[in-house]
Amino acid sequence: MAKSFSLSLYPWVYKAQHQPDGSWQEAFEAKVHLAPEAEATLPHEARMALLARRNSFPDLPLVNYSTQYGFSVFEGLKAFPQKDGSLKLFRPEENARRMRRSMEGLKMPGFPEELFVRAVKEVVRRNKELGFYPRYNPEWEKDGFLSGHAVYVRPFSYTEPGIGLDLSHHPWVVIITTPVGPYFEGPNNKAVTTDRIRATPKGTGWIKCSANYVIPTLVKKEANEQGYMEAIFLDAREQRYVEEGSSCNIFFYLKNGTLVTPELGDTILPGITRKSVLALAAHVGIPTEERKISIDEVLSEAKEVFVTGTAAGISYIESITHKGKTVVFNNGKMGEVTRTLLLTLKGIQYGAKEDPFGWMIPVE
Repeated sequence: MAKSFSLSLYPWVYKAQHQPDGSWQEAFEAKVHLAPEAEATLPHEARMALLARRNSFPDLPLVNYSTQYGFSVFEGLKAFPQKDGSLKLFRPEENARRMRRSMEGLKMPGFPEELFVRAVKEVVRRNKELGFYPRYNPEWEKDGFLSGHAVYVRPFSYTEPGIGLDLSHHPWVVIITTPVGPYFEGPNNKAVTTDRIRATPKGTGWIKCSANYVIPTLVKKEANEQGYMEAIFLDAREQRYVEEGSSCNIFFYLKNGTLVTPELGDTILPGITRKSVLALAAHVGIPTEERKISIDEVLSEAKEVFVTGTAAGISYIESITHKGKTVVFNNGKMGEVTRTLLLTLKGIQYGAKEDPFGWMIPVE
């Protein structure tokens, strides 16, 4: 079974390149593979060699604006196994919209949303036909699907060849899939603030581009080395207002009964799980606010804290340490509001709860 992210790429991949006439030339490719059962019995070295061949794209240029200058955007979404044996995607149209906007934000042609959704569904479907997908496990129900597995879908852009500073005019969009399990599996759920800057005003913080993940990766590793699960970024101007986690949005349930998340702007990624949590909270009667919130207000007024993202889902934060001061929330345990939102979202995604929003899209 998959543990967190895995580079065990499934065989079917998708590639499309923007053409001079404005169209996109699409192609599906089945990479080298055996039956899933046969691959599972391969010796470790043989299996790693097979997976390495699947992760090889010799028709794409090595030296280009993506590898040299970070001109690349990407998305992450999941297809969830259902009790009836089917797979359903969670809000793929939202990922399609964000990827188009991200590409346009880097001044490259935006990938059409309808092509995105169609290609994602087809890649997942083709791999399922070969047997490459996680089966629904009733054991997941015992912990509210916290241990559940899914198909992780990674679409990304990749530019034409280039060595000098320039924009991409005819990028590729590539879609791969891989199994994924629970994201946060560390010994604790502690967080610490950082004085590093993730994004500056008038920059690319709102774009899901590869370059934006350098600083968060460094910061998260530094936090892990200090014994924390997560790092929290503050604003660039004052180092006062909370913005994001290392690769996730963040929420605070305050003592006054309001659920607050930092307002969107050009320094905060418009998360799809974030958007979904706001809708879920409103649906169950929890007042919400999108606004600036200082770290001082968080430390004095928050009852519960959690982070959200495609990978993280909804993950509670037991404590935040800021400038040597640590505040523990809800005695270090997951709070009632966090649990309600988490179990509702997971239940919708795995088909155990009604989907009143129409979020889940069948693959077939």
